[in-house]
Amino acid sequence: MEAGAEAGLRVAEDEVVELASELIRIDTTNTGDPETLVGERAAAEYVAAKLAEVGYETTYVESGDHPGRGNVIARLPGASSERGGLLVHGHLDVVPAEPSEWSVHPFSGAVQDGYVWGRGAVDMKDMVAMSLAIARRFKRDGITPPRDIVFAFLADEEAGGLQGAQWLADHRPELFEGCTEAISEVGGYSVTFKDGVRAYLVQTAEKGIRWLKLRVRARAGHGSMVHDDNAVTKLSEAVAKLGQHRFPLVLNDSVREFLAGVTELTGWDFPADDVEGAVAKLGGLSRIVGATLRDTANPTMLTAGYKHNVIPSTAEAAVDCRILPGREEAFDRELAELLGPDVEREWVGLPPVETRFEGRLVETMQASLLTEDPTAKTLPYMMSGGTDAKSFSRLGMNCYGFAPLQLPDDLDFSALFHGVDERVPVDGLKFGVRVLDRFLRSA
Repeated sequence: MEAGAEAGLRVAEDEVVELASELIRIDTTNTGDPETLVGERAAAEYVAAKLAEVGYETTYVESGDHPGRGNVIARLPGASSERGGLLVHGHLDVVPAEPSEWSVHPFSGAVQDGYVWGRGAVDMKDMVAMSLAIARRFKRDGITPPRDIVFAFLADEEAGGLQGAQWLADHRPELFEGCTEAISEVGGYSVTFKDGVRAYLVQTAEKGIRWLKLRVRARAGHGSMVHDDNAVTKLSEAVAKLGQHRFPLVLNDSVREFLAGVTELTGWDFPADDVEGAVAKLGGLSRIVGATLRDTANPTMLTAGYKHNVIPSTAEAAVDCRILPGREEAFDRELAELLGPDVEREWVGLPPVETRFEGRLVETMQASLLTEDPTAKTLPYMMSGGTDAKSFSRLGMNCYGFAPLQLPDDLDFSALFHGVDERVPVDGLKFGVRVLDRFLRSA
């Protein structure tokens, strides 16, 4: 890299920390309730201003059914118009945080002890800041990538993207015209196994989401009398049965390839008759990997009644269901058998996503990581949660999680997603900028 280009990269490294901190200070809490939403417009306007400052023409779109759901899209033309474009997308919203539980205020964006602290530091204002820093660096330094790059900064991912990426895919697909591949969050970060053996996980699959509402109807009545037909009792029995159910263990290609890669690196065995027990060797990562071995259905909310001495006529429960690729029909059958005909079911859902861990883009990820970490090994894996990749895969894109971070060996990174004291290492952000810079100049 020439001296001028190296100096431009140093600028991007220096500003990524400030960008991450300033983004965190914009409270973009997404409760899922349109009446309590804050900050998405302000964050989108901040991003648009940073892009315009270096010469981008940006498109600002408010998606969904409510004002303020801000999205910013900018396209950087590449050297070849014949190659499909690459979408780099990130969401601006975050989940709620309770300040009394944190060591620092969750919207302080504090930079201390080698970390940037705050809600969204890892989910996902770190990647937003890295993408923004690189977008600014390319424009400022006159860098033309080999293919078009579309940078998208989006609303509502934390509530399923129904009022963000999904709305854009349905109503403004032309903004992503020509894009054949995409990268975003929850991949590219390092994990350290035994004896300092390090690997970087690239997300190639994610489980489907089904936010399920269960409802039971029965006769209302006085709480002092005998009731054989009680909606609360029936619902409670159904919820307990579902919450205690174990769906069958299924190892798909992404999980098998991940486990085989770990075995190659560490010598650890994952025997077919005790895969779940063996996954515990992965430490904090076992929470994610363990959840990709089978479908899950976790009850999260119960709603019934309005007075202590009144038997209600309806009772409802919310269940967070996550479904493996290829398991949707089997999941539906199993759910119907478990709950029976008296429990009504309705849901909103997003499908599973899976992409092969192969091809030019994957090779470029590996090469970009190796330049910064010569011992790096990349492994595919499946994410137990979901991302906006679900929306963009509908537009024909192969989607990957690639937000590169080199993390301290002892950091329980998976616990920081939606967790207390969420934080990202300053050195990790700078590492990510260097990797993304090389990756986007070669992808």
